[in-house]
Amino acid sequence: MSNSDRRISLVTGANKGIGLEVARQLGKAGHRVLLGARDETRGREAAKTLQAEGVDVRVVAIDLTDPGSLAAAAADIGAHEGRLDVLVNNAAIALQNDGLPGTVDLHVVRQIFETNFFGTVAVTQALLPLLKKSTSGRIVNVSSGLGSITFNNDPDWDYAAVKLLGYNGSKAALNMFTVLLAAELKDHGIKVNAADPGYTATDLNGHSGHQTIPEGAAEAIRLALLPDDGPTGGFFNSDGAEPW
Repeated sequence: MSNSDRRISLVTGANKGIGLEVARQLGKAGHRVLLGARDETRGREAAKTLQAEGVDVRVVAIDLTDPGSLAAAAADIGAHEGRLDVLVNNAAIALQNDGLPGTVDLHVVRQIFETNFFGTVAVTQALLPLLKKSTSGRIVNVSSGLGSITFNNDPDWDYAAVKLLGYNGSKAALNMFTVLLAAELKDHGIKVNAADPGYTATDLNGHSGHQTIPEGAAEAIRLALLPDDGPTGGFFNSDGAEPW
């Protein structure tokens, strides 16, 4: 595959955890990988690991809460790559002081939304002109079952006790963004979907999840590699479609 034919993928928050595994697997699928990292030093360390495995990767410094960083990243990708084929919006935060809607500190909720929702919208907007240059663009928003209003309203759901206004709410908003963006881009050849990794052992949850990182990354990878007849505007885990 020539450099001009190789798919170009950006994964945010890719210096560790699920993001790093998504970057690894997209690289092994033949993509040129742009490893998005807020901390450029940690990004370079992660890139060295992937390069040792034969992945074509370079670091792009990107902070979802810094408009200047997003503009610089878009300019960098435009200048060096010319387009973007795949955007995996993986970067997200969870805060210990998140909690029930009646008592949670609104400053904590705003912090979480600033990265998980507003930051994801902002980075997508910044990179959309480059995605529109692709003949078959893909946007994958890494969401969570905790963002499902249906699940949150089911007292028998396995995670029904997890009522975190900041995290759950930000992922529910991300799901709405997915649906609306998919509708907006349906005539541009860009597919937009949300992936639920499942309860995966990462830094985000203190490694308490029961799934391995490769298991948690699998659905985001599948959606990033969707064929042209694949779905758009959906919410999926490894077992199939999830309720909103």
